[in-house]
Order: sequence, then structure tokens, then C-alpha cells
Amino acid sequence: MPTVHADRLNHIARVLLEASGTPAEEAEIVARHCIGANLAGHDSHGIIQIPTYIDRVKVGHIVPGAPWVITKESPTTTVVDGHWGYGYVATERAMKLTIEKAKKQNVAATTVFRQGHIGRLASYPLMAAREGLFAMITADSGRSPKHVAPYGGAKARLGTNPISFAVPSNLPGPLFLDMATSAVAAGKISLAIARNQQIPLGWIVDGQGNPTTDPNKLKPDGALLPLGGSEGYKGYGLASMVEIFAGLLTGLGYGIEPTGRHNDGCFMAVFNVAAFRDLEVFKQEVTEFAHYLKSTPPAEGFSEVLYPGEVEYRKQQERERDGIPVEDATWNALKKLADAYNVSGTLAL
Repeated sequence: MPTVHADRLNHIARVLLEASGTPAEEAEIVARHCIGANLAGHDSHGIIQIPTYIDRVKVGHIVPGAPWVITKESPTTTVVDGHWGYGYVATERAMKLTIEKAKKQNVAATTVFRQGHIGRLASYPLMAAREGLFAMITADSGRSPKHVAPYGGAKARLGTNPISFAVPSNLPGPLFLDMATSAVAAGKISLAIARNQQIPLGWIVDGQGNPTTDPNKLKPDGALLPLGGSEGYKGYGLASMVEIFAGLLTGLGYGIEPTGRHNDGCFMAVFNVAAFRDLEVFKQEVTEFAHYLKSTPPAEGFSEVLYPGEVEYRKQQERERDGIPVEDATWNALKKLADAYNVSGTLAL
């Protein structure tokens, strides 16, 4: 398993995306988000996704350079049609606009539909937090193939339906939440397969509804379980709400479209902290709250208590210094693409 510096991985991703027909500006955005996920330790949303995106471009499920169109708008709301473009491109632009509106109107919300996979959700509310705003986002895969069984069910009916929040603070690393409403993100199953690893019991069931530790049993007819284990009705309820916000409110709908086209929809909202509290006072109180949490005596088996987002911050520091491990299966897939596009020399693969 090679370990590769983030700058080099970013370059590899950009060159391969451009070779597949992606405009340079869009390739930069997609690569930045993917390698950002690797740096945070979310390898399931990192460089491993590049071959999948290129496959989707080839079959027309992602349209590089697609128009970004506002179909409905008010001073505080926006509805965006991504026209099957890269989700990273459509959602980053939508979040920038939502931030601008929230600065003027104090609260703003946006929905985006007909776009590709938007990756690691935290990337977008963190954009707002860096500008002193509080933000949230939910995402749903629309009518693309499902992975998660409802609580008590043996077949998939829902997406992993993640949700993320980020708040401004004076902490060295941002305080945020980024979670799937399933027991685990579907990408982590792919990562386990690529690394030839077993998975914990309680993540998935096979096609007969039996719990299993074999990640290969998720497909073709297994299912992820909802978040919560024996209390999985909580994750199921959260997933249903996310489906309504990011699937029904966006107009994507629910169920499965026969084409199997991946179609992320998202709902985002941004709040101007200064409309409620003095921003600097709020940021300091969030910082003190995080330290209050961290001062908790650790339970048996733990060395310390971390604030939400601190794990990713520490992982990013480590990987910026030491590089990013890339599983052999992913590295070989990148090599194959580089050979196919005659850019092996440029990438030194």
C-alpha cells in the first residue's frame, strides 16, 4: 500500500479527470474535495472515487461542464438544477451563494437536484463556519440504487442519507458533525473490499437478511443497517427526515429509477450567528464548551475525550506531514486509467 503526498494525489486526480473530458476548473474542485476527504481520514470519499466518477462520465451519468441553473429564487431561498454535473461543483457554488444570502438576510436555504455525488458532506458547512456562520446540509441519493434497510427490514429502501453541521469557534481545528444515518457509509464497505478486510458485525445484512462480517455480501441484494444498532429506529427516523429534505423537497422523489443513475440531492441552510449573538463571544463560548467536554475524565478503554471534528483535524495534520496511504486496488485502478489516457509519464505511475 503506497503512501503518497497530498499534493501528488491532487495532481493525479486532476490529470485523470481532465483526460476524461472534465474542464480544468471543475477537475480542480473535484480533486480538492476528494483529497480533502483523504486528509481528514475519510478515505471512502477520497481518491478511491476518481475511477468511479470517470466511469460515470463515460456512460453519461455525470456531465462535465453542465450548466448550473437557478430555477426558483427569493432573497433567502434558492433552487438549483445541476443538470447532471459534478456534485462537488454544483454544491460548492450553491453553498457560496447561500453564504452570501445569509450574510445579507441572516438566514438562507438552498436545494440542489440533478447532480452527481457530492462527497464528504462536511466540506460545505465548513465553508460557512470559516466565515463566521453556522451551517448545515443534508444529502440524499434520489432515486439511485439504495443501500440501507429500514429498521426491522431485510431489504434496502433508503440511501445512507448523511447530515452535517459546522460552527465557528477559536479552536485550532473546526468543531463539526458529519455522519451517515446508516451504521456506516457505503463507501467504507467498498474500502473494506479494496483492502480485503472484514467489517464489524452490525454494519450490513446479506441478501437473506442475516448479519455478516463479509463486505462482499452487501451486493447484489444485501443492505446496510440504520444507525443505532438495537436502537436502529433512531437512525431510521433520521434517514427518513433526510430523505424528505434532500429527496422530496428537492423534487428527486424516492424509490429507485430504472437507469440506476446516481443522483444526489441536497438541502443546505446557513445562519448568521451575529443575528443572534455577538460573533466573537459565541466563538469563544463554543471554544470553552469544547474544552469543557474535553475535560471529562476518560472512561475505561479511552485515553481522552475529543470534541466533534477533532479526530479529523488530527488526522489531517498527520497526513499533511506523512502522506496519505492508498490501498493497492485503488492505486492499480489509477495506473490503469493513466495508461489508458497515455499520462503515465506525467503522473510517474
